[in-house]
Amino acid sequence: MSFLMDFSPQPFGRLLTAMVTPFNKEGLVDFPLACKLARYLVKEGSDGLVVCGTTGESPTLTWQEQHQLLKEVRSAVGSNVQILAGTGSNSTAEAIEATREAARCGADGALVVVPYYNKPPQDGLERHFRSVAEAAPDLPLMLYNIPGRTGCSLAPETVARLMNCPNVVSFKAASGSTDEVTQLRMHCGSRLAVYSGDDGLLLPMLSVGAVGVVSVASHVACRQIKSMITAYLDGEVFQALAQHEELQPLIKALFSTTNPIPVKAALELNGWPVGPPRSPLIPLNDEMRNSLLIILNALRQT
Repeated sequence: MSFLMDFSPQPFGRLLTAMVTPFNKEGLVDFPLACKLARYLVKEGSDGLVVCGTTGESPTLTWQEQHQLLKEVRSAVGSNVQILAGTGSNSTAEAIEATREAARCGADGALVVVPYYNKPPQDGLERHFRSVAEAAPDLPLMLYNIPGRTGCSLAPETVARLMNCPNVVSFKAASGSTDEVTQLRMHCGSRLAVYSGDDGLLLPMLSVGAVGVVSVASHVACRQIKSMITAYLDGEVFQALAQHEELQPLIKALFSTTNPIPVKAALELNGWPVGPPRSPLIPLNDEMRNSLLIILNALRQT
């Protein structure tokens, strides 16, 4: 019997990988390598992929690059894999157009981040997300709260008011607090599928009602993360805890500096020439890279 049989549905599966965007030596998007990486991540156990999110360096991708990347990845993995497109913006009009275009390009859903820099109040956030939802009513939305990057936080009470939009179905919780999951469940009920936006908090968030994770670490530890989720759902709590603890050195290394700097280095060390991040992000320094290599080597032996 499933340990969490009464918890929320999982509209996009349990494990979503927030894909990096590979660049070639000229700094252009390497679409063939992106397709190859997408197929690999699915083979390793990802239920779905997020393209053009934070890890995909959306701030330095043009909209044209983002739309083409979505279409290429959609074609590469076929129709049985959930694909979410990052469509957020600090301009409501821009987010609306990006979300509509994601639907036209074949996305299964849109990851819509809280508007950044301009710090709207809760009424403004509600109006923003409602406008996006109503502009693409047939496309399921995952609201994305990451106050450490955006400068403001989407309150559970505001999310509850947005639940009368039928396509608001999920929420990526990246505030760094398990209490966010509890408050969302208390205000929104089990219809809202909450995903951990923090690899290190996945197990604690599962314990309070999250249904899965939008993961960075799954680029290099997909099977281990999937195994931990399965163990927890099967009631093997101590096994899940042991796996959670085994993953902590990797997770800490992958977030030792700004994401996606370390994960792109980890992929390079694993034989994936994804290229460095686009400026103003920079490659991982040698000291961190050497530490990461030791951790990856240890992970391969588990």
